Parts: sequence; C-alpha cells; structure tokens
Amino acid sequence: MSAKLGETLLRENLITPQQLKEALDYQRVHGGRLASTLVRLGMLSDEEVTAVLSRQYGVSSVNLDLFEVDPSAVSLVPQETAERYSVLPLSRVGSTLTLAMVDPTNVFAIDDIKFMTGLSIEPVVVSETTLHSAIAKYYGTTRELELARVMEDLVAESTTPTTDYGEEYDSLEVEEANDEIDLENLERMSEDAPVVKLVNVILVDALRRGASDIHIEPYEKEFRVRFRMDGILYNIMNPPMKMRDALTSRMKIMARLDIAEKRLPQDGRIKIRVKLEGRSRELDFRVSTLPTIFGEKMVLRLLDKENLRLDMTQLGFEQESLEKFKRNIAKPYGMVLVTGPTGSGKTSTLYSALQSLNTPETNIMTAEDPVEFNLTGINQVQMKESIGLNFAAALRSFLRQDPNIILVGEIRDFETAEIGVKAALTGHLVLSTLHTNDAPSTVSRLMNMGIEPFLVATSVNLIQAQRLVRRICKECKVEVQTPAEALIDVGFPASDIKTVRTFKGAGCSTCNGTGYKGRVGLYEVMEITEELRELILVGASGLELRRKAIDEGMLTLRMSGLEKIRLGMTTVEEVVRETVK
Repeated sequence: MSAKLGETLLRENLITPQQLKEALDYQRVHGGRLASTLVRLGMLSDEEVTAVLSRQYGVSSVNLDLFEVDPSAVSLVPQETAERYSVLPLSRVGSTLTLAMVDPTNVFAIDDIKFMTGLSIEPVVVSETTLHSAIAKYYGTTRELELARVMEDLVAESTTPTTDYGEEYDSLEVEEANDEIDLENLERMSEDAPVVKLVNVILVDALRRGASDIHIEPYEKEFRVRFRMDGILYNIMNPPMKMRDALTSRMKIMARLDIAEKRLPQDGRIKIRVKLEGRSRELDFRVSTLPTIFGEKMVLRLLDKENLRLDMTQLGFEQESLEKFKRNIAKPYGMVLVTGPTGSGKTSTLYSALQSLNTPETNIMTAEDPVEFNLTGINQVQMKESIGLNFAAALRSFLRQDPNIILVGEIRDFETAEIGVKAALTGHLVLSTLHTNDAPSTVSRLMNMGIEPFLVATSVNLIQAQRLVRRICKECKVEVQTPAEALIDVGFPASDIKTVRTFKGAGCSTCNGTGYKGRVGLYEVMEITEELRELILVGASGLELRRKAIDEGMLTLRMSGLEKIRLGMTTVEEVVRETVK
C-alpha cells in the first residue's frame, strides 16, 4: 500500500521525490503508515491524504470532525476491536453499518465486524490521526452513557437492574485473605442493588483507563468521581446526591470498614478479582476515608502488580545517577534516603532497590504504612498506630531480629530518625523516605528533627530526590518548534539550543487525547562524599551543600528534566511544572 500511495502522490505532484524519501526513512525508524507519517511531518494535511486514499481505494471519504456519529452504532463494536482494526462505526441504516476505516481493503476487519454485528458493512475512508481522536472521543462518551444508565437505575430506586452492563462488571468479586466476614451472605444481600453495579463499573473503568487513584468527593450541591491518570486528576462522573451514602457504604463494606462510623478517618483495603479482556486479574485498592463537612470523602489507590517496575534500569535514571545509587545500596551499612512529595515514585524506587538486594543469605525487614505490594523473601510489617506499633517501635524490634537491611517507610519524627541513624552506624543498611523538596535540604530536615550534625555526616551515604513527569505518547508523538528564548529560560545552555529538538503528543485513542501516556522519573542523586561530610559537620546550609554537590557532578531535578526533554521523553511544560531552576 505504501508504495502505491507514494506513486499516486508523486503522480499528482502533491509531494516531491525527496519528501517521499524522507517520509519512508522516517517510517522505517518509527513505524506506522505512510499516510500518517506524511501528516506528522507536515508534508500533507489530513484532508489531502484522505482525498487521495478515497480515489485510490474507490470508496467515499468522511471528515469525522464534521460527521455526527451515532452512539448506538458505536456501541455495536467493542473499543478493543475498534482500536485493533483502526475502525469506527458511524451509523446504521437497516441492516447496513457504515464503518470508517483507515484501510478499507482490510477484509479481516470487515469480516470480523460483519460476523460480530450480523450487519452488512459499508466502508468509508478516514485519516488515521482523526480516527484515533474520534475513537477516544466517542468510546469515552459511550462509557459515560453506560455510567449514566447505572445512575438512572439508582435514581429510580429499582431493586433489580434493568440493563446488562457487560461481563467484566458482573464478574468482579471481592477477595478476603482471612475470610473474617461471610462474603456469600453479603453478596446475596446486595448483588442485585444498582449501587453494586455502579461501584463495579467505577473500579473496572479505573483499571481500563490506567488510573492510579479514584477520588469520591461530596460537596454541598455536587457529588463527583475523579480519576488520577498519569498524575493529573480528571472529572469522570457526577452521580446524584442521593447516591452519596449508598456508594460510600458499599465501598466501606468492601474494604471491611465500620459503616456506622462517619466521624473519624478510616483506612482499609479492597482486593478484587475481575475478568477483563478475556483474562482474570487480581487488584488491590488501598482505601482511605476522611470526614468532610458535606460527608465522607474516599480515595482509593489502585495497587496493580502488573504495573510495578522492579528493574531499576527502567525507572528513568541517568546512567551516572544510577551507578551512584547502586553503589550506595550495595554498601553493608549506612543510610540511603529517598525524598519527594506523595506520588513521586519513592515506593517503587525502594522496592526496586530491595528486589536487587533480595538474596537467600540476606535478612531484609520492612516497616511500612501501608504495605503496598507483597515481595517474596522479604519480611514486611504493617504499622498499626492504634495498638502502638509505629515506625519507632518496629525499628526497635527489628534490631533484635538479626537484620542485614532495614526499610523504614517514612522518617516522621525524632525517635524514628534517631533509631534509624543508630542502626546505620551499627552495621545495618537502612533505607527510608522523607518529604523534602530536594536532596540537600534533607540534611537540614534531619538536623531540625534533632539529629546531631556529626551523626548525620557519618551515617548517611546517599540522598536522592525524585519527581514523576508524564511521558509523551509514542503513538501520536510529533516534533514541535520551541522558541530559543523559552529553552534558555528553562535552563538549556545557549550553545545547545540549535541541537535541541522538542516534541509533544498530538492526542490519540491510546492516550485518551491527552498526548501523554505513562510517566518517567526525574532524579537528583547526592552522594555524601568526604567534602560534603565536612560541610555537614560545620553546619553548612542547604544552598552551600547544593553548590558543592553540583561542583562534584550531581544532576539536579531540573537538569534531569532537561535530559528527558533532550531524549524526547517529555515536554518542556512537564519539566517546568515539577522542577525549579
């Protein structure tokens, strides 16, 4: 097809032979269709490509931006099928389904959808770029219509759902590790309630969209559900206010929380098994409730083992920073601290470190609040403040358990910091986290907690600050021109401006039209050298420590971000949002 399309474009003088060669070279490296490559490189517009394809295939073309797509037609074909074949159902007239296709000669797609729907297929040609945007738009709409149908059942207060919501929502079941409550009886009491269906739809939809958190928030005149995807919150739905108590109670029952207690915060866990895309998956949700003036706000953190990366080389470290980190976690004693705000990937980094150190001859013990993932061969302890099991108490007990490596979930107070420092000085490797803005300020934070400068200087081996920024979607990545002044303002040297290429995501079905898919880490790794130890001993400020560390080769968070821009992984906007110069 590519050769024929290229010949047609040359014959019609729409591109030059040189442009065709450039496009084919780009296609060989990056993949994709020739038509979309030409649009991506700015050689042709979507309309020009569609017109040529229409003449080449002998079928009508459609501008999806102007066409009114029928949602009932879209619902005839699952989103997975539409994405696999790059098609979109547009409308149905009698027994004929009009199907927008990037490649109208794909007989496998036509036969599959014909068999699936029982309808005759009339193909029309569209450009690949507009089709992927339309898939994201219309399948997002049908999903919201599906949620709306569930809510209508609730509003009508029906006891039996009147609609079939799909196999994946019916097959979701709660798992209990200890069988402390009678699940079968609980399911019998509530299995037909529409609120149960709605909760299942929300949990499954979060998984399908790749969300990391679900926020369920009551306000005075509004009740909303938001998902955090790649670090950004998106509004998903607004259930009626009358659903508030039913929805909250159902989730609290699933998390084994006290549904009668609405005045105090509670924490729990939901473990579910769901059949999705033909296979069964087990998921954990960490549940937190918080009483607000208009009701209980709930946040569910999705802990998906399949997305846990335990290979440090995949986290986004620069090579020099990774070598420093590996060198210091391999030491037999001392303290390694990972800092950053909530949601910056600290847990993933520490779990990756533990996994690399996890050998049969090593005794590893962790104190976590909460334990997010179960790691084989590692002794993990869940904190329970209500009975006095906090980080400090756990640390004291660990020292009597003959440990080699200790992980403390977070250093929050003087007592935990003091025991951790003493453990690091008496032959143990201690890994932990703090909430600070950068690596040098962590030293000041420990001193402010009450730890003496000489203890900090002798116990700490390495401090690492980190952030997560969104990755540019690989499917719709395009090069963009960024003014030289803006690049210099971000931090690029004037001498490098001509060699820096910047990219962004145009938006497609893969990234839900955002232009971003997944995240990558920015790392500031400060190894405590002899010179830095001397500065800490004399009480140097965070600024002085920072200057010295940079002189010794430390990459700051902003420098790490600039390197990710250089490599085409993220955008200037993302780096500016998460770092300072």
